[in-house]
Amino acid sequence: MSSRTKIVVLHMKEIIYTVIFAALALLLILLLVFMFFPKDREKESEGSYKPGVYTSSLTLNNTDLEVEVSVDDTGIHSIRFTNMDETAAAMLPLAQPAMEDIAQQICQTQSLTDLQFPADAAFTSQVIVDAVADALADAEQ
Repeated sequence: MSSRTKIVVLHMKEIIYTVIFAALALLLILLLVFMFFPKDREKESEGSYKPGVYTSSLTLNNTDLEVEVSVDDTGIHSIRFTNMDETAAAMLPLAQPAMEDIAQQICQTQSLTDLQFPADAAFTSQVIVDAVADALADAEQ
């Protein structure tokens, strides 16, 4: 039996190039993984509220109203006026229907974006949404 010894000659420049290209390939693979896999951070940020009842005040036609937002760790459950008496309801006939419409939309979508406002109560609706956003700012974790 004859045993032949094989001698492999590697140049240092080839080894360095191979290591650099392998590192770049690994970096490219990691970049693609982070870009195309779903981000769990976005899911955690949605609906992450401290459970409780939060209030915010707003003023419509010199009438102070309190908006109450009830949330738990899964999302927004209810939005309502807390001090809407008969006098305020008579002075602001569009406030209660606008609140009910906005509350329904927010509770369904769990979002304050892309809300549809009635044409006759657009300003009132926007003021209510701003008050709800203030209350939810207190509820965010």
